[in-house]
Amino acid sequence: MSSYEPLVREKTKARIAVYPGTFDPITMGHLDIIQRGLTLFDKIIVGIAKNPSKQPLFELEERKEMIRACFGPDEERVEVDEVSGLLVDYAYRRGAMALIRGLRAVSDFDYEFQLALMNRRIEREVETVFLMTGFRWIYISSSIIKDAARHGGDVGGLVPDHVCERLRERFMT
Repeated sequence: MSSYEPLVREKTKARIAVYPGTFDPITMGHLDIIQRGLTLFDKIIVGIAKNPSKQPLFELEERKEMIRACFGPDEERVEVDEVSGLLVDYAYRRGAMALIRGLRAVSDFDYEFQLALMNRRIEREVETVFLMTGFRWIYISSSIIKDAARHGGDVGGLVPDHVCERLRERFMT
């Protein structure tokens, strides 16, 4: 008999995943990952991570509000929360069985793979699930969106309409 015991989840327990990021701002690529993640999980917690090395354009509460507006008040399967500390610890405390990570290119995979291995070493009950970004969103990131908007570029269709409006407001002042 193997010393490895596979993780067995109760069938009645909700399958919860955490999708972490700074979401500054949320893009159509993020929404694509969330929508596809909802086909795999009962609930997704969109975890807005605090990253001390980044200076966000939008405050935490603004980002929460913009994300919630993407799903409306009736969407009970998506929760938005703030994450600090080790992500895998947060996921475990929330009863999540997985972390969702979006991949755009091979270069993303190298870093994400290392991170997934470390998370697995810390907490074996939380898996990492990689989802490839939809082809039409593969080239966008929040940073590219902000840079384009900052210089007057049209980012319509790359972010939800209400986010596009917030970017226009932010850079017009």
